[in-house]
Amino acid sequence: MHHLDNEYDDLDEDIKSKTQIKREMHEMQEFAMNIVKLSKSQRAKLPLNDDIKDSLVLADKIKNKPEALRRHVRFMAKELLEIDLEPIRQTLDFMANKHQQETTQFHQLEQLRDELISEGSSCIEALLAECPAMERQKLRQLVRQASKEKAAEKTGKHYRELFAYIKEHKT
Repeated sequence: MHHLDNEYDDLDEDIKSKTQIKREMHEMQEFAMNIVKLSKSQRAKLPLNDDIKDSLVLADKIKNKPEALRRHVRFMAKELLEIDLEPIRQTLDFMANKHQQETTQFHQLEQLRDELISEGSSCIEALLAECPAMERQKLRQLVRQASKEKAAEKTGKHYRELFAYIKEHKT
């Protein structure tokens, strides 16, 4: 008798409750709706199969009919359940974080510009070693002019030119 109880316990772990199934389906419908809401150029970057691409074309046609779109998204969610979603999720995460990555890079370039102005030659030499395509004389001139502007508390033309020059060669 004890042996049979263990078999039933193992089966209970594999069976999902109705609530769990509904929750997963709602999550999948939300995921499908998020894909529908993307622009066509963003969708083109996603690794989607032909069936999903065809479904997206139809979704575009019925976007102005909310009830039809809702039913179609439910259908798309069922299609999405049959494929591996990890590559799609990774691409979506990358697209979502792209702005954040650009902002971080922008801040790093600003910090480098400020270091060049405050530290001078030692920082210039390190940057030239890292980016051999930069012109030593032009970089020194831009740093000197930007530091004069900063000393006069008027960050202007040369300050921006130095940033643009660094950005051009660092990215």
